[in-house]
Amino acid sequence: MKEIITRTTTGIIFIATVIGSILLHPLAFFVVMGVYTTIGLVEFYKLTTRTKNYLFPLTIGLITYTLIGLTGLHVINSRYTLLMIPLAFILMATELFNSRGSWQNLSFYLMSFIYIALPFGLMNSLFDIRSTSPEGILLISLFFLVWTNDVFAYLTGSFFGKNKLMERISPKKTWEGIFGGLFFALIAAYVFYLFTDSLSLINWLSYAIIIVVSATVGDLAESMLKRNSGVKDSGTLFPGHGGVLDRFDAVLFATPFAYVFFNFVT
Repeated sequence: MKEIITRTTTGIIFIATVIGSILLHPLAFFVVMGVYTTIGLVEFYKLTTRTKNYLFPLTIGLITYTLIGLTGLHVINSRYTLLMIPLAFILMATELFNSRGSWQNLSFYLMSFIYIALPFGLMNSLFDIRSTSPEGILLISLFFLVWTNDVFAYLTGSFFGKNKLMERISPKKTWEGIFGGLFFALIAAYVFYLFTDSLSLINWLSYAIIIVVSATVGDLAESMLKRNSGVKDSGTLFPGHGGVLDRFDAVLFATPFAYVFFNFVT
């Protein structure tokens, strides 16, 4: 009972922080996601690298987030994102002079920018990707579709799950849970369609399908990361839920697909 109360309380605070920052101001969301980016990068380095000296790649990761995020909010010109290219090569060069430097560590550093800093940065671009939409509605829909899928995939899988999805990586996930989560995500997408004129019905439903598929893959990818690292959770920031990567695994993977969908499909 105590664990359920802890998980519920943490979940409510987490949702209030994310949605509250979106409703408050784009820059408030930018700051909050910047904090989560920092913690997420640290969690990733602790899981993957053998060195504790990751200040420089952490700094570059935060610069990457900042450049992409501020570009998405139209605070700076998009040409500044080109700075990420020489920064990546500078990071490669510094590994040469690091006594514990290795291509393996470098690979993890570069992957952290793609897996964590880039998606967190792109979230900021979803604020006004549709000028006719209420500010932040598409960003809110991203989180709600992911959370709806997550909750109902768990519930459906718990009650009806028999056929394992990918047992070697995530023993508890089932095909029944996947389709249950998809069904309720489609309902959530229909609700967004009823109360907003941001997208057509077919686009809302297509968007929900893309989010569910990509979010599921993101969940499995983070499970594989933890399994390879021999840990249960990526961190301890959220009691009862784990770390930042545990809470954002699905959203991080879904965000680039949402960004591409809104820019190239709808």
